[in-house]
Amino acid sequence: MTSEKRVLAQYLAAALVWGSSFLFMKVALDGLSPTQVASGRLWLGALAMLVVMVVLRRPWPRGWRTWGHLAVLGVLLCVVPFELFAWAGQYLASGLSSILNATTPLMTSLAVAAVLPAERLTAHQRLGLAVGGLGVVVVMAPWTYLGAGAVDASLPAVLACLGATACYGLGMTYLRRFVMPLGLPAETVAAGQIGVGALLVLLAAPVVATGPVTLTWPIVLSMVALGALGTGLAYVWNTRVVVAWGAQRASTVTYLTPVVGVVLGILVLGERLHWYEPVGGLLVVLGVVVAQRAARRSAAVGPTPPSTRVTAVTASDQGSDLDVRPT
Repeated sequence: MTSEKRVLAQYLAAALVWGSSFLFMKVALDGLSPTQVASGRLWLGALAMLVVMVVLRRPWPRGWRTWGHLAVLGVLLCVVPFELFAWAGQYLASGLSSILNATTPLMTSLAVAAVLPAERLTAHQRLGLAVGGLGVVVVMAPWTYLGAGAVDASLPAVLACLGATACYGLGMTYLRRFVMPLGLPAETVAAGQIGVGALLVLLAAPVVATGPVTLTWPIVLSMVALGALGTGLAYVWNTRVVVAWGAQRASTVTYLTPVVGVVLGILVLGERLHWYEPVGGLLVVLGVVVAQRAARRSAAVGPTPPSTRVTAVTASDQGSDLDVRPT
């Protein structure tokens, strides 16, 4: 398998895992509180990353400066969004949560524009993001909330999801700006941020993660999937994609998660499918195709050497390729 195909496989695997995470979260909430779901997800993810680090013999982060940057990632990419999505999952369908998660590229664009002016979007990439964003709006069908105050009950949950994606956008931009120049392997970055996040929620658990616990096999398996896959391996895959493709292009993974989330919500949880959801899903996929095609053209001009180590990087003029030294 070529380097580009390997990165694409990791990109699609992350989309599949993160899209199904909203289903697993919904199932887990039947017996656990939102904070217990978020905490358990981080603890299981940290355990999975410990196994990955030992098996692959990756070095652990060193130095207070490095751990400080990873702590910021842990808060922005793990602790806060996990808690917000778990809380919102009490009030929203899993498919709708996955759809709102697709606003991450838009949030990333805002963060990149403010922090990384060198990583600017091409016209085709902006078009792809716009088409994908339109697809998200169509799937959400805001016209269905008109009248009868139907939006009132779910509005705080929707805002919580948008707050979570804003954290993702800031976190991916912070990763590009401050963590990539440290030259850490992708597994080290993922293990560090998840480990710090797990430690933070462990310290807060006696206060916030209280309440009754009901464990069944579906709940246990859902938590294992959330932790080992959604919070463990998927973060390694995503970090490698960011290294190879850049923050903007990598963030489009969340344009595919609503397709997975909506389909699983219908098939497993019996959530209703409306006509505008597949139409919006097609627009989402079209946006991904447009953005990815533009990025591939940029890559063809200046190919990126394969690497799993995040070294000193510089953004290209197109903002989608990295100058990464191979290990």
